[in-house]
Amino acid sequence: MTSPDPAGPADDVAEAHERHVPVMRDRCVELLAPALDRPGSIVVDATLGMGGHSEALLSACPQATLVGIDRDPQALELAGRRLAGFGDRVRLAHAVYDDIPQVLTDLGIGKVDGVLMDLGVSSLQLDESDRGFAYAVDAPLDMRMNQTEGVSAADVLNTYAAADLVRILRDYGEERFAKRIVSAIVRERTARPFTTSARLVELIRDNVPAATRRTGGNPAKRTFQALRIEVNQELEVLQRAVPAAVDALAVGGRIAVLAYHSLEDRIVKRVFADQVRSTTPAGLPVELEGHAPRMQLLTRGAEVPDEAETAENPRAGSARLRAVERLREAPAAVAKDVVGYRRQRGGDAG
Repeated sequence: MTSPDPAGPADDVAEAHERHVPVMRDRCVELLAPALDRPGSIVVDATLGMGGHSEALLSACPQATLVGIDRDPQALELAGRRLAGFGDRVRLAHAVYDDIPQVLTDLGIGKVDGVLMDLGVSSLQLDESDRGFAYAVDAPLDMRMNQTEGVSAADVLNTYAAADLVRILRDYGEERFAKRIVSAIVRERTARPFTTSARLVELIRDNVPAATRRTGGNPAKRTFQALRIEVNQELEVLQRAVPAAVDALAVGGRIAVLAYHSLEDRIVKRVFADQVRSTTPAGLPVELEGHAPRMQLLTRGAEVPDEAETAENPRAGSARLRAVERLREAPAAVAKDVVGYRRQRGGDAG
């Protein structure tokens, strides 16, 4: 755990402000602020990035302390300089965001009052040409959010079996022409391994029908999304992280999640739906004690940015925002109540 370095140069702070436009910033603050309007409140920015959302939350909620988490050391450094003016109200942790329970334990924190997750690739990672996230710039095929560990996109392309590559492109990129693209990749990598993005972009373009190339933007975007998700294990992390964040919330605490494609949004929607649903068995005449919904929705479905924001910040165009508030703690043993009720009614012989 680290505190931000107050001695960083001012141009680093200016750089973070210029390069990072927080998506739906004001709405995220509006949703989380009611839970942070009390002394000692704690909010977790689980995907800190360059700190734009965190800066807005700390400014709007002067009683709140921030725990900022990011797996990218460069992002942590920039965000730390940006947030240095908030002093000891900021604690930073180098971790993947499914490690929320361990981060809080290490800091001696029990429950928290707010959690924000801004999923996907950050502005920093997109803009750094040597990171390999952007298909518009020729760069090394890396795509790791933490470049100190794990396999790169080039490793995936050059070593994975064809069947695994097809699955990745279909499942994570929703790419209709996955088999055709992978066949070309396997053929080409035999002659010369893939190292940079331009060659992959050209291969994809050559193996997608012309009619498809004329609509929907760059045909490489789906393959690049799929590779990025695989390299960083994004969906597996998210499936662990959202329940962990929900469990970390105190009663009255709120969580807001920004997703950028249907695969992420589906996971968030499913976890939230489980939390806002009663667990009383269907057909029972009363709500059993301990079975009432543990959360309530704060958004109707997924909210999206308005036209003005997407015009100013095109990266916001695919954003989907969902939020819930904790109403009560999860009961320790609800199953025992169900069995007892059924036995009373003669519906369970044991």
